[in-house]
Formats: sequence, structure tokens, C-alpha cells
Amino acid sequence: MRRKVIAGNWKMNMLPNEAIDFINALAPSVKNTSNETILCVPYTDLFYSLLTVQETNIHIGAQNMHWEENGAYTGEVAPEMLKCINVEYVIIGHSERRQYFNETDETVNKKLKAALKHELKPIVCVGETLEERESGRAEEVVTMQILKSLEGLTAEDLQNVIIAYEPIWAIGTGRTATSEDANNMCKTIREKIKEKFQSDDITILYGGSVKSANAKELFTMSDIDGGLVGGASLKVDEFSKIVNFDK
Repeated sequence: MRRKVIAGNWKMNMLPNEAIDFINALAPSVKNTSNETILCVPYTDLFYSLLTVQETNIHIGAQNMHWEENGAYTGEVAPEMLKCINVEYVIIGHSERRQYFNETDETVNKKLKAALKHELKPIVCVGETLEERESGRAEEVVTMQILKSLEGLTAEDLQNVIIAYEPIWAIGTGRTATSEDANNMCKTIREKIKEKFQSDDITILYGGSVKSANAKELFTMSDIDGGLVGGASLKVDEFSKIVNFDK
């Protein structure tokens, strides 16, 4: 049985003291969950968050990284820089990175391989725009993103990869794909991966205006293994309810 994973993406929010307070408040309410709980925090919060989650069941991830080991890449962070402070997860290819910072499927693939090389667990984001969905190309677009992003990987590599399906039109808009639509796309992703890698046990999350009111409906669908949560992950009570959706 595939595990359930609930990952919060704080984006460009939370100062270190706020991160510490948040984790201290969250930890008691999620200590008995069997669902994997991850917080992907800004770079400046990583060290403080990692110290604070000790003796808890909360895992910490970064929101991005470069694919090179080192070099003249001002403002970037290398995978080993994350690994050396015990960061466990890293988001790769979020739609906001693609939209605002010109990330492509090719750069996502490079980052994915670099993350795996350094034993980081990547959360790889894919998703279509509203225009692509309305033109009937959603499945084509997402399938291509998957195939290009995972190019050159092995079935063994996939054991440490999480896919997050986030329809771009549902991120931060209050609009959510219906549970059936979200599940159908996650099922399509699973089938494409099985076809290419002969493996169907990869963890696939849904993201896009996930909140406590819709978490249970989404996360109990056949092919949705949890969520990548944005705005709702910034509120302790709300995120706790999402993590404990099955209680």
C-alpha cells in the first residue's frame, strides 16, 4: 500500500522565528499520524527548521536547488549544500519556477538527477495551464512534462521520487480540480510511468487550493497519495487538519 504524504510549500513566507513557532505548535497535533509530514521552507529557515523538528516526525524540504555541484552561479544553492545540513526533500520544477524563472523540462531533469545523486528526495511538479486544459491538451502536456522530466532515470530511482500534479489554474486561485478530474490525471501519470518504467507504486500528490474542507475527498481517491499544500500550510490549525484528514 502506497504511503500518504502531506507536504507544505511555504513559498516566500515565514521568517526563522516564525518557522520555529509554527513547527513547535504543529508538532503535537501531528505526532500520531501515519502520514508523512513535510514542510518545504525558504532557504533562510532551513537550518532553524531542521533543529526544531528534531524529536518530531516532521520532515524538512527546500523549495529549489541548482543542478551543478558548485561554480559561478550567484544566488543559487547546490544540492550538496542542502544535503550537508540534512535537508531531506526538495521541490523541483514548481509552476512558479517555470513561469517566473524560465525553468524548463530539461532543467527539471538536470535538477532531478542531481538531487538523486546527492540522496535528496525530489518532489517533481507538473501541471497544465487553463488554456491547455480548455483546449483539450491537458493530458498531452502533463504526459510530456513527465516523460521529459524523468528521462534517463531507472525504476530504482523512482523509489525516491514524488510527483506532484498541480494544475496551474488551481494554484492560489481558490479553484480546485474536481476530485475525479484530479484523480484521472494522477491515474494517467501513474499509467505512463508504469508503461515506461514497469513500476506503478510511485507516490503522486495533488496540489492546487488544497484545504481541510476538501483534503479527505481528494486524498482518498484511488490514485492520489496526498497533497502539496500551499497557502493552507501557513496556518497551523488548517495544516494540522489536512495532515490528519483520515482521523
